[in-house]
Amino acid sequence: METQLASQLAQLIRGSRQASLATLHNGSPSVSMVLIAPSADLCTYYMHISRLAQHTRDIDADPRVGIMFMEKDTGLADPQQLARISLLGRAFELSTGDTDYAHACNLYLERYPASTTYFTLPDFRLFRIKIDSGRFVAGFAKAFNLNLEDLKQASQT
Repeated sequence: METQLASQLAQLIRGSRQASLATLHNGSPSVSMVLIAPSADLCTYYMHISRLAQHTRDIDADPRVGIMFMEKDTGLADPQQLARISLLGRAFELSTGDTDYAHACNLYLERYPASTTYFTLPDFRLFRIKIDSGRFVAGFAKAFNLNLEDLKQASQT
């Protein structure tokens, strides 16, 4: 992937404070909004979600998830030209004993400092999404399949 596109991909992910989360709900797709914190290499994502939420129960039943980041629609351009990134992976709950738990908490709270209170609530848990593949649409006739190396390359821009 050329450097300009890699940079656009990284900026879109890092500049998005929320993402669409797709889970499987009784075998059917279900989409919700979550707050996401990306790792430095853009291959892992963290979310802090409630056990009471349907998407959390969906993940418990089947860890396969999709996340989507999308360029903000300002109303000035053709919305089909907006950049978007869809990533596929698996989500797993982190326990306080996991080696990356403290790092993940710090990363998440650095991005969302107002979430500190949620870490004191007993129903909220931290999840790690490990990405397997993805798709980046940078505009008309600019669509690319993504693998982990593409994400790592983009993270360097």
